[in-house]
Amino acid sequence: MIKESQKKNAELFLSLHKSDKMLLLPNIWDPIGARILEDKGFPSVATASAAISASLGYKDGEKIKFTTHLEIIKRIASSIGIPVTADIESGYASDLSELKENINLLIDTGAVGINIEDSVGKEGLLRNVGEQADRISTVRETAESRGIQLVINARTDCFLGKSEKSNSELIEEAVKRAKEYIKAGADCVYPVGVLDLETVLTLRKEIKSPINILGSAKSVPLKTLQEIGINRVSFGPFIFRSMLKKFSDIVDEIAALGSYDSFGKNSFTFDDVQKFLKQENE
Repeated sequence: MIKESQKKNAELFLSLHKSDKMLLLPNIWDPIGARILEDKGFPSVATASAAISASLGYKDGEKIKFTTHLEIIKRIASSIGIPVTADIESGYASDLSELKENINLLIDTGAVGINIEDSVGKEGLLRNVGEQADRISTVRETAESRGIQLVINARTDCFLGKSEKSNSELIEEAVKRAKEYIKAGADCVYPVGVLDLETVLTLRKEIKSPINILGSAKSVPLKTLQEIGINRVSFGPFIFRSMLKKFSDIVDEIAALGSYDSFGKNSFTFDDVQKFLKQENE
């Protein structure tokens, strides 16, 4: 049985894609990150599969068990009141029957949205457009059968990996896939990659549905993305990597018998952390 609060969160999350204000999703990998975002007024939370996998010591690419992934998503979703969308890579499923089962399990975690990609596990190798559209249709039908408007962010990996195609050819492929994915039931399309301004402008012109852009140090500035009408920006594993670099710098300072400044300054206090933690037993 789907809780009414989950249905309402799904409707809220979908509405955020239609707002004049660009939806910002600083991807997290644990409950405390989700609670910090909620505390700061972010209206929703997104996970990053690469960050979750790396935090457990595994490479991205469905290397951790789906049950492990679901457990973390469930912990995140149950820790906050705002909508959670989960990156489930390509769905951890080799066929439509398995995908349907996995979507049901994902919905049971309390999540109200997903990222699902059209890669097949090997860099640069994409599923046939029709096959991926069938998978998206299966996700939509499964969610509808459960009575929830699961928000589907259909990622296309056209711009990832090495390709002999020109940028204009890649844009054409991305637009073709975007249109088919939306027709199949996706709510938003995600042409992932570090895209230049001209590419983003062309995609915005050719794709009428909501668009998700990847935010990174080399991406089009956020204010510019807002101005040209991009609906949603997520940050993949980049925030996690930044945090990991900070930890690496701290331990290097300790190893060199340096000062305590690397972690002693600009740090949360004990009380700062406590407000994001549950006080009862698990």
